[in-house]
Amino acid sequence: MDTKTFKRSLHNSENYHRKGFGHEAEAADFMQTEYQSNLVQQIRDQQFTLKRGNVTIRLAEAFGFCWGVERAVAIAYETRQHFPTERIWITNEIIHNPSVNQHLRDMQVQFIPAVGQEKDFSGVTAGDVVILPAFGASVPEMQLLNDRQCTIVDTTCPWVSKVWSSVEKHKKGGHTSIIHGKYNHEETIATSSFATKYLIVLNLAEAEYICNYILHGGDRDELMAKFAKACSAGFDPDVDLEQVGIANQTTMLKSETEQIGKLFEHTMLRKYGPIALNQHFLSFNTICDATQERQDAMLDLVREKLDLMVVIGGFNSSNTTHLQEIAIEYHIPSYHIDSAERIMDHGIQHKPLGGDLEMAQDWLPEGAIVVGVTSGASTPDKVVADVVEKIFALKNKTLVEM
Repeated sequence: MDTKTFKRSLHNSENYHRKGFGHEAEAADFMQTEYQSNLVQQIRDQQFTLKRGNVTIRLAEAFGFCWGVERAVAIAYETRQHFPTERIWITNEIIHNPSVNQHLRDMQVQFIPAVGQEKDFSGVTAGDVVILPAFGASVPEMQLLNDRQCTIVDTTCPWVSKVWSSVEKHKKGGHTSIIHGKYNHEETIATSSFATKYLIVLNLAEAEYICNYILHGGDRDELMAKFAKACSAGFDPDVDLEQVGIANQTTMLKSETEQIGKLFEHTMLRKYGPIALNQHFLSFNTICDATQERQDAMLDLVREKLDLMVVIGGFNSSNTTHLQEIAIEYHIPSYHIDSAERIMDHGIQHKPLGGDLEMAQDWLPEGAIVVGVTSGASTPDKVVADVVEKIFALKNKTLVEM
C-alpha cells in the first residue's frame, strides 16, 4: 500500500490526535507528583554526587525520562482527562517501565491483549479511544483502528517518526531498508511496516555477514534461514541488496548504528565505485538525541573509579540494556534492575545481559564504596531515588551491624 498517502490521510482525520487536549497544567502536576524526585534534583545540584556514610553515589549526567517519553506519558494522562467515560485502549506498553504502565491501568486504560506478536483487537469497537505508544504502531494496526472508526491518540516519539520518513525515502528510490534493531521489538515492527523491502540486522556481526554476501556471494539458503524472521516477504538477497538504505531502532547502541552505516557505505563503495555510490546507498541521521546523550553520559561515568554500577529500567527496555552493555565493556560489576524492590536485605535480584533474573548475594563490597547509577529513558526520577535510598539504607544497616 501507499503508506505515505495513508499516513497523510490519517493525520487529516478528525478522529486522529497528535497533541494534548488542553489539560497541560493538570498533566504537569501529575508528572511532578508521580514521577519527579527532590532527592534526584539534589544530586543534580551537587554535581551529580551524593555521599552518605561510606557510600558515594555518582549519577550519570544524562539519565531517565527523555522528552519523547515524558510527552507520551503526559498525553496519555490528558487523554484520560479528556475522555473520562470512554473506553480507552493502548496498543502496547506506552514505554518500557512497569510503574508507568501500572499507572495507566489504574486510570482504567486497557492494554490490547497479545499472544506473542499477534494482538487481539476484537474487543475494540467504533468510538473507543486508542492510544498509540511512544514506540509507534504498525501501518496495519493504524489502518485497522482507522477503519473501525476509533479515536486515535498518537504519542509516537518524533524521533521514531523521523526514522519512518527515512524509510519512505528508501522506498521511493527503490532501496531496501537495512534496519539496525531487534526484529521482534515493537518499534522495529512499526518501522518495517513502512518499507516495501527490508532486512533487520541485530548487530555488527550480522551486518558483516550481509556485507560479505554483497561482496562475495555465498549460501543463499543459509542467509534466508538466518534472517527468516527479519526480512520482508519475498526477500531476494541477490536482487534486494543491490540498493540499500540505513535505518535504525532509535534505542540501539549509537556507536554500533554508526559502524553499521559506515560498513554498508564502504561495502557499496567497493562493489559499485564512488560515482555510483549514491545510487546504491542512502543514509540519514536518525540517531535519537536522548539515546545518544544517555550513552555518552554513561561512557563518561564508567571512566571514573567505580566499585559497581546499578542500571535502572524495564527489563524489556532496549536503551537500558545498551547502558548495561557499556558497563560490561568497561569490566565494572553491574546490576540491571527495574525497581527498588529488587534490592533486598539478602541480595539483589537483577537481570544479567542476555540472561534470566537471578539473585546476587554480597553484591555491595565492604568499606567505603562508589556506586555509579544511571537509568533508561523510560525510568522516572522517583524510581531512581527509591533505588538510591535503598542502597544507602542497606549499606548503613550493614555498617551498624558491624
